[in-house]
Amino acid sequence: TTTHKSLRGPRGGMIFFKKDPVLGVDLESAINNAVFPGLQGGPHNHTIGGLAVCLKYAQSPEFKAYQNKVVSNCRALASRLTELGYKLVSGGSDNHLVLVDLRPLGIDGARVEKILDKASITLNKNSVPGDKSAVVPGGIRIGSPAMTTRGFTEKDFIAVADYIHEGVQITIDAKRAVSGSKLQDFMKFVASPEFSLKDRVLDLQRRVEALTTQFPMPGV
Repeated sequence: TTTHKSLRGPRGGMIFFKKDPVLGVDLESAINNAVFPGLQGGPHNHTIGGLAVCLKYAQSPEFKAYQNKVVSNCRALASRLTELGYKLVSGGSDNHLVLVDLRPLGIDGARVEKILDKASITLNKNSVPGDKSAVVPGGIRIGSPAMTTRGFTEKDFIAVADYIHEGVQITIDAKRAVSGSKLQDFMKFVASPEFSLKDRVLDLQRRVEALTTQFPMPGV
């Protein structure tokens, strides 16, 4: 598992294994030797210390309350996206992630990711079942932990869904305006002075930043 996402610890990972031998293999020594000296150049003591702190915090009532908010916020996001007509892989969310299938709209995750990035919305393009290309996948992935950490509530996640929807609509219009059909044609178009939808993107960006600046980054 990673330690820097929903756990909110330092960047890194943890490997869980059984202490008893499996098929005659001592997993503990095999994994430890593979990590060091096999893969990792040396122990990063500051990261190990940070991980210890976050694991202690993960046992607290405050962390449990945070995780409950992560799930409820993600459900609010998923529910609003469904109301707006989006197809969600698995039909919804029971965890911290929403995976949106954009193919019914005739658009892809790579183009939507680019437009939303220009509007100060960070998410990832993501493959969905049936995709043929990982470079131009048919979906986007949205996680709720980071925004929950900043203090977003379910009401704010509904606004996030509306902003994402607006960005998708701009992307659809931008794709229609491009002369070529390739992804690189789209990327060149949106980065050029001739990008005709720049004002709509800037307007969306202003409203996104007006919302997000109400929720400061923790520790900054």
